[in-house]
Amino acid sequence: MSETKAASGPLSGVRIVEFAGIGPGPFAAMMLSDMGADVVAIVRPGAAKRDAREFVNRGRRVVELDLKKASDVAEVLELITSADVLLEGFRPQVMERLGLGPDVTLKRNPRLVYGRMTGWGQEGPLAQAAGHDINYIAITGALDSFRASNGEPVSPLNLVGDYGGGALFLVVGVLAALVEAKRSGKGQVVDAAMCDGVSLMLTMFHSMQAIKRWTEVPRTNMLDGGAHFYRPYECSCGRAIAIGAIEPQFYAELRQLAGLDDEAFDHQMDRTKWPDLQEKLIAVFKTKTRDEWCAILEGTDACAAPVVGLFEAPSHPHLAARQTFVEHAGHVQPAPAPRFSRTVSTIQGSAAVAPTSISDILAGWSQQAVAS
Repeated sequence: MSETKAASGPLSGVRIVEFAGIGPGPFAAMMLSDMGADVVAIVRPGAAKRDAREFVNRGRRVVELDLKKASDVAEVLELITSADVLLEGFRPQVMERLGLGPDVTLKRNPRLVYGRMTGWGQEGPLAQAAGHDINYIAITGALDSFRASNGEPVSPLNLVGDYGGGALFLVVGVLAALVEAKRSGKGQVVDAAMCDGVSLMLTMFHSMQAIKRWTEVPRTNMLDGGAHFYRPYECSCGRAIAIGAIEPQFYAELRQLAGLDDEAFDHQMDRTKWPDLQEKLIAVFKTKTRDEWCAILEGTDACAAPVVGLFEAPSHPHLAARQTFVEHAGHVQPAPAPRFSRTVSTIQGSAAVAPTSISDILAGWSQQAVAS
């Protein structure tokens, strides 16, 4: 990425210092970069060489520093003094021990938004424990809600904790704090914990439980695979189609197009009949291939879509038409999201960039300040 490249997204002009890590922190930094922010990643000596295929690391400049050296910490503090946002994903108190905690950095830069990304949060009995996505979502009830037909909990990749309850909440928190800092002139700490974010994501299900519309028995509820009208079905080709016909009119459309004339299907919301109706639909969808079913159902109000493979997704006609995947630096990768009508987000550069220096970055930032 060129040091002087002009960003076009809504965060153009926002300066972010990222302390490189794994999981949600880099993903949050990628999103902010896609939206136009100037993200500078601080990495360990020798760690600046990144593969262009590490898409989550796209769009940054990289500086190698040894944060165990006082001189390197002093350089980072100079950079932070001119930054708008700091992102870090270490265990609690690590940044404080490095001399880069909020008490030091906010004193140097009172407008700084200090984003902290952890699984357990900055305090609590598990705050200092090691963990990964599967552990953080386990205590929230989310993992227990993803069950195979044999009742075994199934990990939903690391989408729920790392990215849903982690990175996206960090981004939301940072953006909210930036808006408030512009008004008040004061920064603050954003404590983004995956266990908090995932718990909030489960608000609807806590509500459904409170009004007795959700049970803890796996695969007996509308959205967990219990309902015959909301689940994937294997087709004759071995591929699957996903059905989500919840509303009565959509369910009626599914019945009409799929030829579900059996009167047993009249009892859509009778939970006692769901297991039998699932068996009937299993047999129905086995009569055609996935593509044959898509020719009948996809694009209608039956709420049906093919279950495509990860590597098949970029070629799905809808995603292709929307350019949901783009080619950048010779590699096909997900495009920035969400989309903005005027300040269009773009991928600012490949993950594979040569390291730069703090002095070069500060010089560029100073020139930008003068120009503005």
